[in-house]
Amino acid sequence: MPAVLGAAWALLAAAFLAGLVLLLPLPLRGPGSVGVVSGLFQDLIRYGKTKRGCGQRPAWLRLLQVPKRWFTHFYVVSVLWNGFLLIWLFRAEFLGGLLPSWIQHMHRALGRDPQSEDTGNEHFSALLVLLLLWLHSCRRLAECLWTSVFSNGVIHIVQYCFGLGYYIAVGSTVLCQVPTNVSSGKELSVQICWYHIVGVMMYIWASLHQHRCLVILANLRKSKSGKVVSLSHSVPFGDWFERVSCPHYFAELLIYVSMAITLGFHNVTWWCVVMCVLFNQALAAVLCHEFYQKNFSSYPKHRKALIPFVF
Repeated sequence: MPAVLGAAWALLAAAFLAGLVLLLPLPLRGPGSVGVVSGLFQDLIRYGKTKRGCGQRPAWLRLLQVPKRWFTHFYVVSVLWNGFLLIWLFRAEFLGGLLPSWIQHMHRALGRDPQSEDTGNEHFSALLVLLLLWLHSCRRLAECLWTSVFSNGVIHIVQYCFGLGYYIAVGSTVLCQVPTNVSSGKELSVQICWYHIVGVMMYIWASLHQHRCLVILANLRKSKSGKVVSLSHSVPFGDWFERVSCPHYFAELLIYVSMAITLGFHNVTWWCVVMCVLFNQALAAVLCHEFYQKNFSSYPKHRKALIPFVF
């Protein structure tokens, strides 16, 4: 396992878990009741509609925010960067090309053993996961542009910078799962395994549900003709919304689990990525769940925040 990458993702997952643990026992008591440190913490973890839970924020903090609709930039960066990596990896695996020297240096610097060889079908698994990640980014970009209806919500500049770097880091992590003999220009065989089929099927299933849930959210702000008529928030119903407040976050988690399956279950580095996504989505889901419960008195009490029947 690339030790540096695994440790970095595990550390990031621990940071999100710490944020979740700190958040749960300390609900906000209302505007003006939040200390400076707590206010900074709340401002960093909240975005969009959940920013309302921060109360009245100082003017200097409001300078450190950007429109939530800039989420679109994350997927633009991901489509370009991971598409670039995908093209180079495809050339290296099937056309006998070499990865650029700077990619090989990054490959080694992030922990891949220079003497490592393909122990099974790792090269094709990594290529397949990189393709799934790129397709996921393309779909999310299309949804941001043509499906989602963004309000005037904001995100912290730190969250924005993290989002820009996140997909670069994820794509680079996938690339570092490729055995180094791929970059030597050797001819490689491809064998489709059962876990590739299971992983791809789960990816498609989770992606379809995520898209349906995003359409449901968008339709809350549109008329039957598709025209945007409101930017206010309403209680969503249908599909996985019947069980959880944030089924699109749950679907995101399942998409990353499907990639772990596609890598053959055993890739510890990618499971660290999955844990990072789990705690990140859990943190966001708890805040969203709290928003619904506080603002809608008739909100369904049986709904969980993220995982049906569990959390």
